[in-house]
Amino acid sequence: MTTAASAPPARSAALTRTWVSTTYFAQGLPFMLINFLFAAYLTDIGVKEAWIGYLNYFGLAWSLKFLWAPAVDCWGTKRRWLLVVEGGLVVGFGLLALLLAGGPRTAAAASGSGLLQAAIATLAVLALFAATHDIAIDGYYMEAITDPADQAAYTGLRSLAFQIAKLFVRSALLALTGWIGWHWGFGVGAIALAILWIFHTMVLPRVEIARAQRTSMPDALRGFGRAFLSYRRQPGIALVLALLVTYKLGDQLMFALNTTFLMREVGVSKPDLAWIGGILGSAALTSGSLASAWAIQKYGWRRTVWPLTLGMNLNIWLYVWLAWSVARAKVDPAHAAPGLPVVAFIYSFEQFAGGLGASALIVFALRTCNPGFKAAHYAIATALTSLGGATLGARAGEIVEHIGYTRLFLLSFSVAIPSMLILPFALRLPQLQEPEPK
Repeated sequence: MTTAASAPPARSAALTRTWVSTTYFAQGLPFMLINFLFAAYLTDIGVKEAWIGYLNYFGLAWSLKFLWAPAVDCWGTKRRWLLVVEGGLVVGFGLLALLLAGGPRTAAAASGSGLLQAAIATLAVLALFAATHDIAIDGYYMEAITDPADQAAYTGLRSLAFQIAKLFVRSALLALTGWIGWHWGFGVGAIALAILWIFHTMVLPRVEIARAQRTSMPDALRGFGRAFLSYRRQPGIALVLALLVTYKLGDQLMFALNTTFLMREVGVSKPDLAWIGGILGSAALTSGSLASAWAIQKYGWRRTVWPLTLGMNLNIWLYVWLAWSVARAKVDPAHAAPGLPVVAFIYSFEQFAGGLGASALIVFALRTCNPGFKAAHYAIATALTSLGGATLGARAGEIVEHIGYTRLFLLSFSVAIPSMLILPFALRLPQLQEPEPK
């Protein structure tokens, strides 16, 4: 197994900032193409909420990635995994763009469309590739930056790069689809990934020595078993698992149909959604992530996690009010629906609040990792954080069709409560008792 001693000397800070930025941008881009842009496409052509909600099942690839994450630790280098899978994503999104070029443009045409079915099947494969890409990037990050303090220090930068990828898809690519077609959004996304792949092939430092040829099945099974068992043996594993699953559950359910809610229920157009969701929303989310990363670095995780958690969850009530106001305006002409500036403010404020919990969750996940299985353990942790969103979020469309958006958002706050009940007990875990900054 690769050890810290076998890694080459630390690289320059400028180079580190560069590859952290580009790899986490490359991590966010496939995620948004799969989980945002395709949902916007289905919303635009009039597909029912229930079917759009089912797209959240693609998130199971991220939730279950820990099942194959040990392979990234057991064979080769994480740099090699990153480049091979990234190349596969380029080819896959290029194929998806070709399929959508002849795909349906109305809900009626979508019914039974072979091209749409092929596109969805392609998305399922791409989700598996994207989840594996995440494993490799996170593992590479922890191999190249071994000091926990340095890992925490770069948390804000990796969050910023991920949010810039979201901004790119929500604003530039969404606006592009409105001008020249949905397939161009995925085509340009594939081109952007191709440029990143070429850049990473040329500049990513080689920070690992490849594992010995552990190709036998007994060795592979032993490697997988050690990764899972070592994670399970950490103190307070039940609390760790419970907090990872529930921490962002309310936020995830609320945003499961966010694009559909804004476009279909509130009436936000694609150009308006591009600047609200892309520019304002991404800036707000990035600000929230950076603010939380700064607070954690300055005051410590244990001192800041409560205000960050409350800030993330209490703001769900803004969406409850927005949905209630829009629904009331439809049945009571005397009650005016919120205007676009109000919608933009609520969306941006909620994105900022969601960003507050992002860095707190990343630091918590990092502290659950054993140095011997960095990629596998971090994959387990981050997979669990998306499990609720993938399963409960997939039913959001059915929930909306039965009880409406206002009750969906009320339910979102309800499912956020368990994490706040678990947090005081999790704070007692020994892995969270490191000396905090004064």
